[in-house]
Amino acid sequence: MTYSNTDEILQLISKLVSIPSPSGNTNEVISFVENYLTNLNVETKRNRKGGLIATIQGRDESNHRMLTAHVDTLGAIVKEVKPSGRLKLDLIGGFKYNSIEGEYCEIETSSGKKYTGTILMHQTSVHVYKDAGKAERNQDNMEVRLDEVVQNAEDVRALGIEVGDFVSFDPRVVITPSGYIKSRHLDDKASVAILLDLIKQLKTDNIELPYTTHFLISNNEEIGYGGNSNITPETVEYLAVDMGAMGDGQSTDEYTVSICVKDASGPYHYGLRKRLVQLAIDHNIGYKLDIYPYYGSDASAAIRSGHDIVHGLVGPGIDSSHAFERTHKSSIDNTAKLLYQYVLSKMVI
Repeated sequence: MTYSNTDEILQLISKLVSIPSPSGNTNEVISFVENYLTNLNVETKRNRKGGLIATIQGRDESNHRMLTAHVDTLGAIVKEVKPSGRLKLDLIGGFKYNSIEGEYCEIETSSGKKYTGTILMHQTSVHVYKDAGKAERNQDNMEVRLDEVVQNAEDVRALGIEVGDFVSFDPRVVITPSGYIKSRHLDDKASVAILLDLIKQLKTDNIELPYTTHFLISNNEEIGYGGNSNITPETVEYLAVDMGAMGDGQSTDEYTVSICVKDASGPYHYGLRKRLVQLAIDHNIGYKLDIYPYYGSDASAAIRSGHDIVHGLVGPGIDSSHAFERTHKSSIDNTAKLLYQYVLSKMVI
């Protein structure tokens, strides 16, 4: 059985990834999510960090659940306006310079003006630079070529561009006839779209949840502390919904929901993991168990902050994470079905 809203979720993902939101500059996408939920008559509030919390009251108001996904993405910030009129970057989030070489980008000034450019090696031209292919892709060698008539730093500053301006990457989102969605920033806007659709279904069908449930749309996960606060004292279970990492030795794929058993922060709660697996088995949901060796989630950030919670991590399988990402509608489908069954289920403790 296919989750009936999968195509709608794909369209919502497409909208979300098209809104620039590098960590530190997420107000526009948070406002989009806020308006989406307001139209569903869902109670929301912003925390001081700029994240958004939606709450649906349940039968049991003494024990709460929290589900979280993050809208902040990888990005960059202007480190230096070079004498040539090009820009040197400092990266936001954990990725490598080679993954953004040749990418179109957008620079947003502190006054809100936006300019486009391309991220390139300084030594790009093979007709001029003998080491064009061998030069290291790093901060010193890579730069932004602005799509403006600028010949020096003064010309750039006259546009209003300065150190500290945020740089976002063109998502290049495509939904293929075969059911794939490929785009930057599926981490973690695919999960955000799944949660938004879940909330919509719960409200549309007037479903009463067994427990009061909070949905945290966090905005600082890529830099390590998005979901470590605003957790009510009544919260017992905290489930992060974030991408499943694929690669050599991984079981995660693009067609099932990935249930993480351990990441760089250590094992996730064994009882909650087993409950998620049983829900998948009981409802014929395709799943894979996996370990993500170089990974941390909002749930692990919450644990590190000292919250006494049961924590877990699930999400769609994403290929080529932190680069040119891709997943299939089947993975979206299975993740959505598992989350639906989870919010209707009994707590582990």
